[in-house]
Amino acid sequence: MSAPYPTGEVRPPVVSLLTDYGVRDEFVGVCHAVILGSCPTARIVDVTHGVPRHAVRGAAVVLRNVIGYLPAGVHMVVVDPQVGTERRAVALRCEDGQILVGPDNGVLSLGWERCGGVVEAIDVSRSPHRLEPVSATFHGRDLFAPVAAALAAGAELAEAGRALDPDELAVIELEEPRVGDGELEAPVLAVDGFGNVTLHAAHEDLTAAGLRLGESVEVEATGERYLATLVETFADVGAGEILVYEDPYRSLALAINRGDAASTMRITEDSRLTLRRR
Repeated sequence: MSAPYPTGEVRPPVVSLLTDYGVRDEFVGVCHAVILGSCPTARIVDVTHGVPRHAVRGAAVVLRNVIGYLPAGVHMVVVDPQVGTERRAVALRCEDGQILVGPDNGVLSLGWERCGGVVEAIDVSRSPHRLEPVSATFHGRDLFAPVAAALAAGAELAEAGRALDPDELAVIELEEPRVGDGELEAPVLAVDGFGNVTLHAAHEDLTAAGLRLGESVEVEATGERYLATLVETFADVGAGEILVYEDPYRSLALAINRGDAASTMRITEDSRLTLRRR
């Protein structure tokens, strides 16, 4: 798993963490400790621990967005509302070599799509790398972290558990946008800490609907209608004005310049928005 630097040095193994644990409690720190106990040279990347509790789809979207920026390594995702049930725990090797570790609830699926698909899947629910006794409520510490650490330290994926058909893995199916003449309807994918709203739609969908940069559009959200402008960045509109723009991950997004669009417009991750030509 290690790769040489140009100077001949050995690159330390990378383990990334993405969870809904928050930072108030000790959960993240304990996972760090377990990883470093088995793989002392690991470089740990905390992607985020602020995923809303139990938001499997939200975590899957975050993984999809960031996986292309993460160094080669082992990437552990724990958003696991079914912890303690019969849901599987898995470790996966992707086509591009990235290794994903987490519950088999679909949270890894958007990430592996970005990595070219799964070429090897292992059920690690009873992995020899797990800590005993395994808590029924903290698999991040007792199962996912030790498995991730062992793989980062060079353990073979095939020896981490039982082989699994990749076609049996749980996946998340994102609802597609609907494009019409002068109209684009799209589901909300995520709401960030600023209240900006990410849509499951791209600039190409705007173009297909006949909507153009610089135009004003009507936004229908939660039964209300608002006026927004299609722009490149926040500074293209005044403070308090609504904008639609392409976010850093090339998805369309809705925001209020220096405001909170989600709270103001009562938008949640279960909402659908419609953009219409005026």
